[in-house]
Amino acid sequence: MENFVVSARKYRPQEFDTVVGQSHITDTLEHAIEENQLAQALLFCGPRGVGKTTCARILARKINEREGATSEDGFAYNIYELDAASNNGVEHIRDLTDQVRFAPQVGKYKVYIIDEVHMLSQAAFNAFLKTLEEPPAHAIFILATTEKHKIIPTILSRCQIFDFKRITIEDIHEYLRGIAAKEGIKYEDDALYMIAQKADGALRDALSIFDRLSTFSQKNITLQKAAEVLNILDYDQYLKIVDLANENNIPDVLTAFNEIVKKGFDPHLFIAGLGSHFRDLMMAQNPSTLGLIEVGEGTKARFAEQSLKWAPQQLIDGIEICNHADINYKNSKNPRLTVEIALMQLSSLSAGGSPAKKKNS
Repeated sequence: MENFVVSARKYRPQEFDTVVGQSHITDTLEHAIEENQLAQALLFCGPRGVGKTTCARILARKINEREGATSEDGFAYNIYELDAASNNGVEHIRDLTDQVRFAPQVGKYKVYIIDEVHMLSQAAFNAFLKTLEEPPAHAIFILATTEKHKIIPTILSRCQIFDFKRITIEDIHEYLRGIAAKEGIKYEDDALYMIAQKADGALRDALSIFDRLSTFSQKNITLQKAAEVLNILDYDQYLKIVDLANENNIPDVLTAFNEIVKKGFDPHLFIAGLGSHFRDLMMAQNPSTLGLIEVGEGTKARFAEQSLKWAPQQLIDGIEICNHADINYKNSKNPRLTVEIALMQLSSLSAGGSPAKKKNS
């Protein structure tokens, strides 16, 4: 049996121009290498799964290539990686600082990548400080962390800091489409959007979910299967409940909600999601804000169609009702009733009443 390689490793970027969503950093690093203005200590910080270690490795390799410290088969010399999560003691840093003193045998620079640098102990930070303060001319340090606030200010002040940002849903969606095409995986656009939303800005998480879904669905990722595996309510459920609310059909709305709870969905997440749905309906009423809804084109059309059934003020009231229930949920002695009251209020909006206004008066 052939070994399966997860997509996050198989498609790990090898060049700066293939890194997703961090052009503000990759462009700066490329210019710094070209103009020979690279700092000796760089700190890459940001959420997990957004490309910090990947960029550190690409940068280290680029420095080596520029200095001719790469073998014919592409092996890069002079790159040392230390995982501070498992090597966080003062003795590990002392070993590293002992190595740093010696100049490289090939090329001009030694590049040290220290991942999860915030995990270093206080003593290890102090031992590292002197080396970072006056690094040898041949040493370049690339530090990576998800928790910049845990790094002592004296280290921060000696580093050039690069802040990686969460990757947008649109960028993740486009990247997944590219991988699906390469792997011959069929998909529904909305399913890829759902994966991108669930990943919360982390491309690595998105690729992990994508792998799981492609295996589960036998290379045919549908919205229904994505919702099932991720335990997320799909758009159809919200569209159905909002249509019932528009018809003032309180019994069927409550029955539909009961079915959702019986399937094991958290009522709190449901009411928060319903608030987001009303927000999306409001965006769908105006062509200029339609692009702010992060779903597939087919679902956007359905949102636009449903939004026509509601007056703008009704949608604003709907958002307020859901938001109020979301805020009150945890403090309520009967949280399910909190959601049911909100659903009854929503079902009364198109009957001419404005529960949100009555509630606040």
